[in-house]
Amino acid sequence: MSLDPKDLLSVGEVSRRTGVAVSALHYYEQLGLIASTRTSGNQRRYERHMLRRISLIVVAKRLGIPLADVGAVFETLPADRMPSIRDWQRVSKLWRVQLEDQRKRIERLERELTGCIGCGCLSMKACYLLNPEDQLAVEGSGPNRL
Repeated sequence: MSLDPKDLLSVGEVSRRTGVAVSALHYYEQLGLIASTRTSGNQRRYERHMLRRISLIVVAKRLGIPLADVGAVFETLPADRMPSIRDWQRVSKLWRVQLEDQRKRIERLERELTGCIGCGCLSMKACYLLNPEDQLAVEGSGPNRL
Protein backbone atom coordinates (compact mmCIF):
# COMPACT_ATOMS: atom_id res chain seq x y z
CA MET A 1 0.00 0.00 0.00
CA SER A 2 1.49 3.31 -1.11
CA LEU A 3 0.90 6.45 0.94
CA ASP A 4 -0.01 9.41 -1.21
CA PRO A 5 0.42 12.90 0.34
CA LYS A 6 -3.03 13.71 -1.09
CA ASP A 7 -4.73 10.84 0.78
CA LEU A 8 -7.61 12.21 2.83
CA LEU A 9 -7.72 11.78 6.60
CA SER A 10 -10.59 12.45 8.97
CA VAL A 11 -10.25 15.12 11.63
CA GLY A 12 -10.25 12.39 14.30
CA GLU A 13 -7.43 10.52 12.59
CA VAL A 14 -5.40 13.72 12.20
CA SER A 15 -5.96 14.46 15.88
CA ARG A 16 -4.79 10.97 16.89
CA ARG A 17 -1.75 11.10 14.58
CA THR A 18 -0.58 14.57 15.69
CA GLY A 19 -1.74 14.66 19.31
CA VAL A 20 -3.51 17.94 18.59
CA ALA A 21 -7.07 18.37 19.87
CA VAL A 22 -9.84 18.51 17.28
CA SER A 23 -10.81 21.98 18.54
CA ALA A 24 -7.22 23.16 17.94
CA LEU A 25 -7.31 21.74 14.41
CA HIS A 26 -10.50 23.70 13.76
CA TYR A 27 -8.82 26.81 15.18
CA TYR A 28 -5.71 26.34 13.00
CA GLU A 29 -7.97 25.95 10.00
CA GLN A 30 -9.87 29.12 10.95
CA LEU A 31 -6.51 30.96 11.07
CA GLY A 32 -5.63 29.60 7.63
CA LEU A 33 -2.66 27.58 8.90
CA ILE A 34 -4.13 24.32 7.57
CA ALA A 35 -6.86 23.49 5.08
CA SER A 36 -9.45 20.79 4.66
CA THR A 37 -11.99 19.72 2.13
CA ARG A 38 -15.54 18.63 2.88
CA THR A 39 -17.23 15.35 2.08
CA SER A 40 -20.75 15.20 0.70
CA GLY A 41 -21.82 14.73 4.35
CA ASN A 42 -19.98 18.00 5.27
CA GLN A 43 -17.23 16.20 7.23
CA ARG A 44 -13.71 17.63 7.20
CA ARG A 45 -10.99 15.73 5.40
CA TYR A 46 -7.34 16.73 5.50
CA GLU A 47 -4.76 15.80 2.92
CA ARG A 48 -2.01 13.67 4.45
CA HIS A 49 0.62 16.37 3.87
CA MET A 50 -1.22 18.59 6.39
CA LEU A 51 0.26 16.31 9.10
CA ARG A 52 3.63 17.97 8.50
CA ARG A 53 2.17 21.46 8.74
CA ILE A 54 0.43 20.56 12.00
CA SER A 55 3.62 19.02 13.38
CA LEU A 56 5.47 22.20 12.49
CA ILE A 57 2.84 24.26 14.32
CA VAL A 58 3.37 22.09 17.40
CA VAL A 59 7.15 22.54 17.20
CA ALA A 60 6.80 26.30 16.63
CA LYS A 61 4.58 26.62 19.70
CA ARG A 62 7.14 24.70 21.75
CA LEU A 63 9.82 27.12 20.55
CA GLY A 64 7.70 30.12 21.51
CA ILE A 65 7.01 31.18 17.93
CA PRO A 66 3.63 32.96 17.80
CA LEU A 67 0.93 31.53 15.53
CA ALA A 68 0.91 34.82 13.60
CA ASP A 69 4.55 34.19 12.66
CA VAL A 70 3.71 30.60 11.73
CA GLY A 71 0.96 31.95 9.48
CA ALA A 72 3.30 34.42 7.81
CA VAL A 73 5.74 31.65 7.00
CA PHE A 74 3.00 29.25 5.90
CA GLU A 75 1.81 31.86 3.39
CA THR A 76 5.09 31.20 1.55
CA LEU A 77 4.41 27.45 1.42
CA PRO A 78 2.20 25.70 -1.10
CA ALA A 79 -1.17 24.72 0.41
CA ASP A 80 -2.21 22.38 -2.39
CA ARG A 81 0.76 20.02 -2.24
CA MET A 82 3.38 18.74 0.12
CA PRO A 83 6.13 21.36 0.54
CA SER A 84 9.52 20.39 -0.84
CA ILE A 85 12.67 19.93 1.21
CA ARG A 86 13.81 23.33 -0.04
CA ASP A 87 10.55 24.87 1.25
CA TRP A 88 11.08 23.36 4.71
CA GLN A 89 14.71 24.48 4.77
CA ARG A 90 13.65 28.05 4.01
CA VAL A 91 11.15 27.94 6.89
CA SER A 92 13.77 26.51 9.21
CA LYS A 93 16.21 29.28 8.30
CA LEU A 94 13.62 32.00 8.94
CA TRP A 95 12.78 30.59 12.35
CA ARG A 96 16.42 30.10 13.23
CA VAL A 97 16.92 33.85 12.72
CA GLN A 98 13.85 34.60 14.88
CA LEU A 99 15.06 32.29 17.64
CA GLU A 100 18.51 33.88 17.54
CA ASP A 101 16.93 37.33 17.94
CA GLN A 102 14.80 36.03 20.81
CA ARG A 103 17.87 34.53 22.47
CA LYS A 104 19.70 37.87 22.21
CA ARG A 105 16.74 39.74 23.76
CA ILE A 106 16.62 37.26 26.64
CA GLU A 107 20.37 37.55 27.23
CA ARG A 108 20.10 41.37 27.24
CA LEU A 109 17.23 41.21 29.75
CA GLU A 110 19.27 38.81 31.88
CA ARG A 111 22.24 41.25 31.90
CA GLU A 112 19.94 44.15 32.82
CA LEU A 113 18.31 42.13 35.58
CA THR A 114 21.66 40.99 36.95
CA GLY A 115 22.91 44.59 36.90
CA CYS A 116 19.77 45.80 38.64
CA ILE A 117 19.97 43.19 41.39
CA GLY A 118 23.72 43.73 41.65
CA CYS A 119 23.50 47.47 42.16
CA GLY A 120 20.72 47.20 44.74
CA CYS A 121 19.45 50.69 44.09
CA LEU A 122 16.03 49.84 42.71
CA SER A 123 15.80 53.56 41.99
CA MET A 124 12.81 54.52 39.92
CA LYS A 125 14.85 57.43 38.61
CA ALA A 126 17.94 55.49 37.63
CA CYS A 127 16.71 51.96 36.96
CA TYR A 128 15.93 51.39 33.31
CA LEU A 129 14.57 47.89 33.98
CA LEU A 130 11.90 49.02 36.44
CA ASN A 131 11.13 52.33 34.81
CA PRO A 132 12.01 52.32 31.11
CA GLU A 133 11.85 55.68 29.34
CA ASP A 134 10.74 57.45 32.54
CA GLN A 135 8.65 60.37 31.35
CA LEU A 136 7.45 61.57 34.77
CA ALA A 137 10.97 62.08 36.13
CA VAL A 138 10.83 65.75 35.11
CA GLU A 139 7.97 66.24 37.60
CA GLY A 140 10.12 65.22 40.55
CA SER A 141 10.37 62.21 42.80
CA GLY A 142 7.52 60.38 44.52
CA PRO A 143 4.05 59.53 43.31
CA ASN A 144 3.06 62.11 40.74
CA ARG A 145 -0.33 60.68 39.83
CA LEU A 146 -2.43 60.49 42.96
